[in-house]
Amino acid sequence: MDLNSAQRITQAEAARTGLGTGPNRRLRLTLLIGMPMVFLVFGIMILVPKSLRDEVLHVYEAGIIGCLLHYAWVFAKYPRHAYRPPYLTRDLAMGGGFYLPSLMLGFWPGMIAAPAWALFVGITYAVEVTRGRNDHR
Repeated sequence: MDLNSAQRITQAEAARTGLGTGPNRRLRLTLLIGMPMVFLVFGIMILVPKSLRDEVLHVYEAGIIGCLLHYAWVFAKYPRHAYRPPYLTRDLAMGGGFYLPSLMLGFWPGMIAAPAWALFVGITYAVEVTRGRNDHR
């Protein structure tokens, strides 16, 4: 086994377990920080005066949009499944997880964008796999 193969195996194992490395790590951290933060937002909204509750809510909603834009940015850097690091397609599809915090807050742009994002990633993957099978015939 050459050094390149050993590094590729190590990267694949790191991407599969834990937080991974590179873009996998960034996407997983985005998800792990962005989703549970909805509970912190609820706590802050309880503590702040009523006049500031809408501002707290709008800041978190902007954060959800920022997280989804981060997913789109990573997708733009790695548009083809064949050139992505291992498990990046799965991590890209996990952006659909922002549906739940959006639903909890009644943030309809997030309720539309998050599942649409996951569907988009799945469709692009399916199209690429189908094209790859047709090219080998």
